[in-house]
Order: sequence, then structure tokens, then C-alpha cells
Amino acid sequence: MNRLIRFSLFITACLIWAACSTTKSLKPGQILYTGAEVKINPDSTVKIEDQKAVKEALVDKTRPKPNSAILGVKFGLMIYNLAGEPKKPKGGLRNWLRKKGQAPVLLSEVKLPYNNAVLTSYLISQGYLQSTVVGDTIVKGKKGKAIYTANTGIRYKINQVSSPPDSGALTSIVNQHKENTLLKAGDYYDLDVFKRERERIDADLKEVGYFYFAPDYLILQVDSTVGKNLVDIRIRVKEIAPDAGLKPYTIRDIKIYPNYSLRRDSALRQATPEIYNDFKIYDPQHTFKSPLFNRLIFFKKGELYNRKDHNQSLNRMVNIGSFQAVKAEFIPIDTVKNNQLDLNVYLTPLKKNSLTFSVTGTSKSNNFVGSEVKLTQTTRNLFRGAEQLDVSASGGFESQFGGGTSKGLNSYSFTAEGKLTFPRFITPFKGINSTNAYIPKTVALLSYQLLNRGSLYSLNSFKAQYGYKWNEDKYKEHSFNPISINFVTSNLTRDTVKRDSILNVTPGLRNVLEKQFIIGSTYGFTYTNQFEDYRRNNFYFNGTLETGGNLWGLFAGKNSAGEKSIAGVALNQFVRLEADFRDYFKITKNLTWASRIDLGYGYAYGNQSTLPYVRQFFAGGTNDIRAWAARIIGPGSYYVKNDPKSINSNFLDQSGDIKALVSTELRQKLVSRLYGALFVDAGNVWLRKEDPDRPGSGFKLKNAISEFAVGTGAGLRVDASIFVIRLDVAFPIRKPYNEEGKRWVFDQIDFGSSGWRKENLVYNIGIGYPF
Repeated sequence: MNRLIRFSLFITACLIWAACSTTKSLKPGQILYTGAEVKINPDSTVKIEDQKAVKEALVDKTRPKPNSAILGVKFGLMIYNLAGEPKKPKGGLRNWLRKKGQAPVLLSEVKLPYNNAVLTSYLISQGYLQSTVVGDTIVKGKKGKAIYTANTGIRYKINQVSSPPDSGALTSIVNQHKENTLLKAGDYYDLDVFKRERERIDADLKEVGYFYFAPDYLILQVDSTVGKNLVDIRIRVKEIAPDAGLKPYTIRDIKIYPNYSLRRDSALRQATPEIYNDFKIYDPQHTFKSPLFNRLIFFKKGELYNRKDHNQSLNRMVNIGSFQAVKAEFIPIDTVKNNQLDLNVYLTPLKKNSLTFSVTGTSKSNNFVGSEVKLTQTTRNLFRGAEQLDVSASGGFESQFGGGTSKGLNSYSFTAEGKLTFPRFITPFKGINSTNAYIPKTVALLSYQLLNRGSLYSLNSFKAQYGYKWNEDKYKEHSFNPISINFVTSNLTRDTVKRDSILNVTPGLRNVLEKQFIIGSTYGFTYTNQFEDYRRNNFYFNGTLETGGNLWGLFAGKNSAGEKSIAGVALNQFVRLEADFRDYFKITKNLTWASRIDLGYGYAYGNQSTLPYVRQFFAGGTNDIRAWAARIIGPGSYYVKNDPKSINSNFLDQSGDIKALVSTELRQKLVSRLYGALFVDAGNVWLRKEDPDRPGSGFKLKNAISEFAVGTGAGLRVDASIFVIRLDVAFPIRKPYNEEGKRWVFDQIDFGSSGWRKENLVYNIGIGYPF
């Protein structure tokens, strides 16, 4: 208790010192600006709708911004003041600290008339047409703030909306789509909605040929004299709109230059084109096969221009991965007398062959951290249809770090892979094609990997896969591999004592050390809107389905043990499902609440009663339940007591057929690229059928929650955009292997005890966020 009191007094003293240090370097007459405060209708008891949100928006629009603070402490200003006045104009510690800190923002920098006008304008744009804002300042000691009093009046609503008079083709089209208007009678007046309505009308017109139309050609006239705080809105086309913007255009000629460069521009234009369907292709060297452009360019001769075909064509040409530059040029024949456009498409190919060498840091869920070197040879346009062949060889070395028992293992790997990608569906059935903006892909893959786990065992894995990838839209991605073959052989240490020790601890490993033959199909679906930064709430979902041996089992024979097999190797038969849900909610600009639910279920039948070891689920580790090292949780309430003297103490490798994981963490930006996090992880893995040698390992729905392992902790992350380095420190607060009634261990937490820290604190080094 005395320690706690002393610690509290120390923190209080630091905060008092921090508060004082922000003004100590001010010159006489200078006042530190501490921020703005907005009062809305202070003389009225009536609150406006969303008053808190409106107040926050108004404060955000005031200028200047006060010095930034974290938990009320202005660290940037403290650093600036700590540096003092530099003695040299350049260089030195003082100048460096001054640049890293923040100069004091002074009350004299606040321009009240300017802010009054900005805040009034914003309120009017939100429908408070009779609003006024008056600002003033208050000074206390060496600090001062600005106070703005906003009298909003009543917020106006829309009474009725009238479209342009039906006097021509353009206004007729606008009226045809008026049921889609964003302006509804009874809605509040909102200038942002007005702008979006103009953009909506422009988008409708772009789909029917109005290439030169622009949203600025529309005017929304507002009549606020209706009374009862209502407005009438009239949508009109401006009289000054140019004639070119008021008529639809059709496509005349489509010219394609697939091997374009500025140096060869004049020669290509004079070349004799190949006529293919509606295209004139200027490619004397026949760099690409002509049918490719049917899948890249959606325009046809004689049809009206439309933005959908324009965007889809550009997206396909950019995303196909064969061109370093893409340009689509629409040229009017005569903007006054004619309404036709010529389309010229200029494509500059990437080099046919390239060699890439990369060195990367790796961080895996099983706490292996290391480095990998990779050499990749890429051949583009292999068969003149924009195909791509990637042949790579990589090697890496990893070492297992983290608290608990699962550390100290070293591993090295070698991987060789060949991947051939076709920018189209290749199927036994004709007519299957995608017509959206995204290129469908057919991928054939062959790979070999050697994985050596130090002196314990080594694995040889051969993989062959054939499948498809396609995007339904910008949010949804599908992958389907109708054929996926994985053949695994292994060698366990010849040290029989060590081998038996490992297998006693991890009986499931015995399966992986036998020959594994997995042949089946996989399907994956991903939905994400994380790339839309403007959203306050972002969502990610990934679901996978894998089947092994189900269809192929119909053609399999039997081996000497009576098991279904191919070439004498037992066939694995199973169904495996996994769903990963993630949510990212921005509480404030610099504070995000991230949450994750990961569920997995596997059902094995035929030759096995559990999933193949290489397809089982694991718990613990740097991207999982961080209060335990990788793969030592479960299954269920089963637990292997670690013995430091045991030969297997570094190999507590447990797994299961069923998994449940829940994680949540608060991510706070601290300063510059440095972020902090507080997190809680919970979950476990179970066997579908209990293993008699591992009591408590079986899954029972009524016991599942009570067998959750729960851990908590904190972390620091350096987020440099292109990479993230992460250090998390965690400890358990609920141990599922304790006897019932004693699984919560809050009462055992003792940071002052070196014994407790050694047994419970887990340090996780990671690259990238945990989820």
C-alpha cells in the first residue's frame, strides 16, 4: 500500500510539473492558447438534434489548433520548452529537439472574425439558415481560450423538390431517374446532400453519352420564403452550360496501340492496323493476341459513351499486370457539329522478363521470428495473352521466441515454386466469363518445401493446385481450387529417447510424421471495406472451406491396412471450415477499437478420427492468445506440465479439430509513428472426440466457455506504413487447465515477484498487427 501511495504521489507531481512547464518559456505578454469551446443556444432550454456531434464539428473547424496532447499532457510542447533557445542556427541537440517538439500556439494567433464566419457558414450549410456565431476570449494567468456562442435558430427542412422542365433529351433523362433523388421532402436542408445530388445526376447522364457534362452545370435554387422553416428546391441546368455538355456522344473508331512508346508514336500511327471486331489494332510485332482486347475493352462502335464501360476498361487494363502505362483518350470529331468520339487506347508493356531479389523479416503465429531471402523470375505475356509465369526459390532461418516453454527452437526452410497465371477463366465449359471491372484469373501452382525443425524432425512437402480467383466487386473476393494436392513425407530424429519424449507430449504429431496425402478442393471468400478510410467502422471477413478425399475417395483403392489409399498412401478424408470476423471502430481520430472472432471446425471421417495434423487448429502465439506461447494451450482443459529438465520441454505442440478465439484491443496513437495498445485475448482448441491419453481434450458445448484461456496485456507498435514492428507483453488471467473454480487467477498477479514474472509474462515480437 505504501508503494502504491508513493507511486501515486510521483505521478501527481509529474503531471503538475508537466502542466507548469508548458508556459515557462513564454515571453511577457504572450498567452498560451488552450483551445476552443462552443456553446450552442446557451440562453435556450431546447437542444438541437445531434447537439454533441454539431459541437464537435464546430470546434474542429476553428483555427488555429492548440498544441496536441496525450491524456492531457502536451508532450510536444514540453520537448520544445525542454530544448530551450538553440545557441547555434543549425545542428546540435537543441535544434533537433525543437524540430521534434511543438512551438507554443498563442492566443494572439486566434482570428475571431474569421472563425465566426466559418462556423456560421457551416451551420447554414446544415440547414440552420438563421444562425449567428459570436466569439470571445477568456484569459486566466498565462493561458487563454476562445469561446464561441452559436445561436442556431430552427433547422430548415425540405418542403418539395422540382426537377428541370421537360424541354429536351437531357432534362428528360434527369426526370426519368428522379425517383432516385437524394433530396426528400421532410429531410433537413444539408448542403453536402445537395452536392451529392448533383453528382448523382451527373453519373446518370454519363451512362447515356453525356461525356462533357459536369455537376457544376446544375444549380439548385433554394426558396426559403415558404414559411414554417421550410424550403422549396428547384433543380435547373445553368444557362451558361456549354453546348458540348448538353448532348450525348457515340463511339466512332476504337484504335488500340498495345506496344506504345513516345519514341515509336509516329511510326505506329502510320502502320497498317489489324481489324479485329470493332477494334483497329496497331501492333506490327503482334505483341498480344487480338482476342485479349475483347476482355479488356468494353466499348463497341456506334454505342453511346458510358462511364461504366470507361471505368471497367481502365481497371482491367491497369490490373492485368502487363502494362506499365495505360491511357484512354477520347477525341471529339467536332464538338459543335458532331456528336461522335474516337477512342485511342495507348498501352506501354512492362518488360517481358524481370528478376526480383528480396529480403524480408518474418513473424509467424507460432512465435517463429526470422528472415527469408527470395529470388523470383517473372515472365510476362508468356503465350501473348497477358499470362504471367513466376518461378521462385527462397530460403529462410527462424528462431522461436516468446515466453513460456515454446522457445529456443531453430528452424530453416527451402522453398521452390512455380506459378502460372492466366487472366481469364479456363474451364471445360465455354461461355464462362466475368464482365465487371476486375480480371478473373486461373492459377496453376507447383511447389516443394523442405522444413527442418532443428534436431527434432524434417518435412518434405509437395503441392499442386489448380484454381480460380475473381472479384465480385471492390469489396468481395472469391477463390476456388477444384484440385488441391498436398503430399508430405517426414523424418523424425533417430534419437529414440528424444523421439518418444516428443510423441508422448504431442501424440498428434505421430500422424504428420507418417506420409500424408491430401487431395481435395478449397473455397475462400473475403469481404473487406478497410481501404475506405472515411468510414468510422471498417469490417473484414474471411471464410474458408476445405474438403479432403471426398470426391477422390470414390476412385481410391485400399492399402494393406484396409484404408482408402492412392499409390499405397492412406487418403485423408475430412471437411474443414474456418471463419474470421474483424471489426475496426474509430472512437476518435487517434483511437481505434479493434476486435476479432475466429471460429474453426473440422470433421474427419474414413481413415481418421481427427483432422490431419497439418490441417488442425492451434492456440497461443503472437497473433493469437498472446499470454501463452504458440501451440501450448489445450486441447480443452488438458495440460502438459512443463519440466525444464525434460527433453521435450521445448516442444509442447498441441492442436485440435475445433477452435474458438476472441480478441479485442484498443489502439492509441502516442506520437508520430508510435502506437500503443491494450488487449484481451480468449479462446481454446478442442478435439472433436476426446483422446483417452489427454483427459479433458474433447469438445462439449456446455463446457466450452468455461474452458477458455484468457490473457491480457499491452503493446507498442512502430507503424511506418510499409511495415509494422510490434512488441506485446501479456500474462494469463484465466487458466483453463486449473481445476474448476480456480481458473481465474487475478489474485495471483504479482508484478513485483520475479518468480511470477518468469512463469507468466510472455513477450511477443511481431511484424504486422496481430489482426
